[in-house]
Amino acid sequence: MAAILEANNIIKTYPGLRAVNDVSLAIGHGLCFGLLGPNGAGKTTLIEIMEGIRPFDSGTIQYKGAPVDGKFRQEAGIQFQVTSLQEFLTVRETLKLFRDLYPKTMDLDEVIKLCSLEEFLDRDTRKLSGGQRQRLLMALAIINDPEVLFLDEPTTGLDPQSRRNFWDLINLVKSRNKTIVLTTHYMDEAYTLCDEIAIMDHGKLIARGTPAHLLKEHFGNVVLQFPEEDVTRKLEGLRLCTATRAGWCEIQTHDVDQTIKTLLEHGVSLKRMNMRSWSLEDLFIALTGRELRS
Repeated sequence: MAAILEANNIIKTYPGLRAVNDVSLAIGHGLCFGLLGPNGAGKTTLIEIMEGIRPFDSGTIQYKGAPVDGKFRQEAGIQFQVTSLQEFLTVRETLKLFRDLYPKTMDLDEVIKLCSLEEFLDRDTRKLSGGQRQRLLMALAIINDPEVLFLDEPTTGLDPQSRRNFWDLINLVKSRNKTIVLTTHYMDEAYTLCDEIAIMDHGKLIARGTPAHLLKEHFGNVVLQFPEEDVTRKLEGLRLCTATRAGWCEIQTHDVDQTIKTLLEHGVSLKRMNMRSWSLEDLFIALTGRELRS
């Protein structure tokens, strides 16, 4: 798949810190691409460089195979982590204000319908709920009918229902053959929405691929969980218990049948056994560690 947006050997340094360390990244047309990483990993810096709003020390950014120019700025949409809206305007007035900033825009009624803004068009933007505000910000980000849409942690702070509704909106936008670049700290969100992800830490990309491919590459197929007191003594010497967490023993296995047969032969009860697949959160923790980041 041809890349619509490419970052080549990007370096960005601050005093005492190399925030982006020689990163190259190509994003295919029509994908939802997720950039993940702990706080301080460099992902927001990289995204802002790709958006064209932050200078960088060296490297190149290309859009549709050419250096980024005014065309890219007209064909990109951005929903920032934090956006201040003009006060004392209604939703309708805010949409018209942003529409008039671009030479080419989507039909306003189409934007309103796509983002489900009908019920609060005449409401002051200061009186919107979190979910309503995010839908308005999405509308402002797509009002110029962008080819590439950047969404920087768009569902942070939303309740589960609002998050799921916003996921539906993202999929609707993607269905219009748009390319979406998403940053998020919600691993279930990345797994559900992203065709491809890259994980960044300490200024470098440390993994890239489809969520399913990365999970298969780094983990066994299945995790069996047992209360620690049920298995500790019975599994001594077998080396089956690969991790313990909050009183649970976790066994990673490619062959569930054989593992369960071994457990039964050693008298392990299966009554309290849980079986689960590895998650993207497991992968994220395994690659970036458990320590808290500021």
